[in-house]
Amino acid sequence: MGHRKYSAPRRGSVAFRPRARAKSLEPRIRTWPNMRSEKPTFLGFAGFKAGEIHVLTIDDRERTPNFGKHFLNEATVIVTPPLRIIGIRGYTEDYHGRHAVFDIYAKDLPKKLDRKFQAKFSQEAFSKAELVLNKVTSIMAIVAILPNEVNISQKKPFVFELAVSGADIKNQYEYLKGLLGKQIRAADVIKTGQFVDVFGITRGKGVEGPVTRFGIKRKQHKSRKSVRAVGTLGPISPAVVMYTVARQGQRGFHQRTEYNKRILMMSNTESDGQNLINPSGGFKHFGIIKGDYMVLKGSIPGVPKRIIKLRHAIRRTNAKIIEPRVIEVVAQ
Repeated sequence: MGHRKYSAPRRGSVAFRPRARAKSLEPRIRTWPNMRSEKPTFLGFAGFKAGEIHVLTIDDRERTPNFGKHFLNEATVIVTPPLRIIGIRGYTEDYHGRHAVFDIYAKDLPKKLDRKFQAKFSQEAFSKAELVLNKVTSIMAIVAILPNEVNISQKKPFVFELAVSGADIKNQYEYLKGLLGKQIRAADVIKTGQFVDVFGITRGKGVEGPVTRFGIKRKQHKSRKSVRAVGTLGPISPAVVMYTVARQGQRGFHQRTEYNKRILMMSNTESDGQNLINPSGGFKHFGIIKGDYMVLKGSIPGVPKRIIKLRHAIRRTNAKIIEPRVIEVVAQ
């Protein structure tokens, strides 16, 4: 009884440990790609998940059996209200990590920003920032997105950092300084047909057992008192349960990253009409979409109304952007 008769691969990936609840409803982007361009550009955007639809396109993947034929894609709709550039933050870097050296905030800030934190405009901050600009290694834009602009009842805005790349540090600073206090739209950052990485918090499932959580095999019905429990927790010595042993615990509500999601459509309900993207009665648990939106191929993590962050694809730097040929949009 001390060994197994046949070898088998381990159950459950160790890559997603620890499977604990996410600390926040807002996902974090810890790594940004390095875009080589003459002008400064933003490297990401954000929105709110609305629901799923089907999009009929012409398959443009060369060297595939379905090339040039109709292809029905499962897709996800993300509402993308404009982002407000409320501040600029500069970082220096050494062997201890990154350190913020200056923060600059816009003069006209959203009124509901006080629910998040207190930010004050100071003219002296600009002169102090320009003095240490030669020591700065990276510059981030502090942006805010307001959920109530897309008919979500949450009043507190989401505030996060958005990376800027291209040109040099001085040009990036001047670029953000000119946009301070203004809004940017998704069409200014991302193009149709581009591949992006999606960051989201998955749907929470609560506490689950090891069979559901890790996919271990159920024991036979004559096995002691339990069928869905782990067969062994480990050897008798050392008397320690290793972290690799499947145990019950939290399932879902984890931060997950989906790489290389293609953008099939980007539009506005005022220009193409609300009936194109909205199903009859609106999306379930979301409602009617008004304003800017984008359609991503495939599914993305999270539930409706949850914030989703987008980033330029970090694994696909030299891919050619080809705009998909959309034939029909089938709203569910």
